[in-house]
Amino acid sequence: MLAVLGLAMAAAARTGPMAVHGGMALILGLVLIFAIGGALYDHPDQGEGRLSRYYDAPTRFGIVMTLIWAVIGMGVGVWLAALMYWPEATPRWPATSFGRLRPVHTSGVIFGFGGNALIATSFWVLQRTSRARLADAVSPWFVLIGYNLFCLWAVSGYLMGATQSKEYAEPEWYADVWLTIVWVTYFVLYIRTLARRAEPHIYVANWYYMAFILVVAMLHIVNNLALPVSWTVAESFPVWAGVQDAMIQWWYGHNAVAFFLTAGFLGMLYYFLPVRAQRPIWSYRLSILSFWGIVFFYMWAGSHHLHYTALPYWVQTLGMTFSVMLLVPSWASAGNAIATLNGAWHKVRDDATLRFMFVAAVFYGLSTFEGSFLAIRPVNSLSHYTDWTVGHVHSGTLGWVAMIVFGAIYSLVPKFSGREDMAWPAAVEWHFWLAVAGTLVYVVAL
Repeated sequence: MLAVLGLAMAAAARTGPMAVHGGMALILGLVLIFAIGGALYDHPDQGEGRLSRYYDAPTRFGIVMTLIWAVIGMGVGVWLAALMYWPEATPRWPATSFGRLRPVHTSGVIFGFGGNALIATSFWVLQRTSRARLADAVSPWFVLIGYNLFCLWAVSGYLMGATQSKEYAEPEWYADVWLTIVWVTYFVLYIRTLARRAEPHIYVANWYYMAFILVVAMLHIVNNLALPVSWTVAESFPVWAGVQDAMIQWWYGHNAVAFFLTAGFLGMLYYFLPVRAQRPIWSYRLSILSFWGIVFFYMWAGSHHLHYTALPYWVQTLGMTFSVMLLVPSWASAGNAIATLNGAWHKVRDDATLRFMFVAAVFYGLSTFEGSFLAIRPVNSLSHYTDWTVGHVHSGTLGWVAMIVFGAIYSLVPKFSGREDMAWPAAVEWHFWLAVAGTLVYVVAL
């Protein structure tokens, strides 16, 4: 079906980004035909006990894609940083202009690196906390492969000049439709697996993962409602206009921070930190309270991006007020994570993987504290359009998101091969100190 879809796209468009993306889908579809055909004659996972075992092959693939996108996204970020200092170094090729590379960096890091990490770890956490195998063996692969095809369409489209010009939502209409299909499949798979759980209690990490999946679907669909200029070109017009478009965009943009870059990764934190520390969560009740606080308060905070604009003053004030209120549930989660380590500080001292998670919780607390104050209108008038905002965003992405992802990866990867720890613990130690030093230099300088 994917090969047929790609062929139809390429044939209909003939030239331009849509034709190239159709060709990508066609090639991927043909590769999958041979991969699935070969798997039909290979039965390593058959037998009576198969359904009682966890299905971790998709998680392994997702972790590999997480690392690939980390190299791409952060590599382009370094390139862009160099171009800000040496703009004359831009080659005479449109694809290498700052305006086209910048969304490659943001999408590569947020959606490629962060998204693959969230999907991969959610499959792992869901099975362990439910004591149930994933509901089927096809949907996880469709979700991961389909999602990475979307990411590839996105970044290659930017290089070719195809963009909706909406922050963090640049891919064109057909990529958005494809992602919607993939994401709904992801949500259905998650619910089906939860429904067959052998554990009566739904652990709090799953609450955060479900909030991430459900709200991101809602945000994506509403913000990306658009009318294609033609069914054969990568060009469309959003149904929203003027100040309504700005409000919808930042309702989406800030909730992408809330539910993609916060809720999902809190699910990761609430599972991997207690497991690695071998300590129960300090307060399970507090984790539930902070969940509902984050889910409710964050939804209203997006308008603080539009202070001193044509947006009605009361809407700006509403966003500012909820942003300040967010400090309570955010610090509740950060404090809960740090308090969980009581009695396990000797492990934090000796275990670089656990130290990644501890530093992630600290940066999460610091970033949310700073974010709440930057949302206050007079403070925003000082910080907006300055490098301070860039430093704030990267303290969250490098200090919080990347740290918890690497902590989760270093916890997961040895388990795939039946080991207790990574093959080279000294490299994990080096990685930790280089990451902390680099992040601090970056954030403090800006």
